[in-house]
Amino acid sequence: MRKVLLSILVLAAPAALAEDPCAATAVSSAAAQAKSLASQKKYADAQAPARQALASCPTQAEAVGVLGQSLVALKQNDAAITAMNDALAKKADLAHAYLWRGYAYYNKKEPDRMVTDFETFLRLAPTAPEAAAVKQLLASIKR
Repeated sequence: MRKVLLSILVLAAPAALAEDPCAATAVSSAAAQAKSLASQKKYADAQAPARQALASCPTQAEAVGVLGQSLVALKQNDAAITAMNDALAKKADLAHAYLWRGYAYYNKKEPDRMVTDFETFLRLAPTAPEAAAVKQLLASIKR
């Protein structure tokens, strides 16, 4: 009986791994396309591939970050907050979701929420390229 169960588990494992939507090439390709468009400041165009990646894998970190960045850049702060809340509800350690939600709160002049999100971002990603700018912004506010 044990051998039968072990055989079933061993045979089922590759199929389960193959079905992981977050591991799909299409997801990483869409996220990369979104990142490329955002780096060119084509924020409106970056949203579609970011959302495409997130439709298959709602916790794809790169796509979450690009969507947040794009929405904030387009001054769609409420939409950014909602999108980042949705992502964080599924995975609470998405550092860039806190970053972009923090910027959305900054734009909405909600400093308490912004500070909380920026501090969480810094705790999760202290060496991220954006960390220095966030630290500087926090220092200017806490004076």
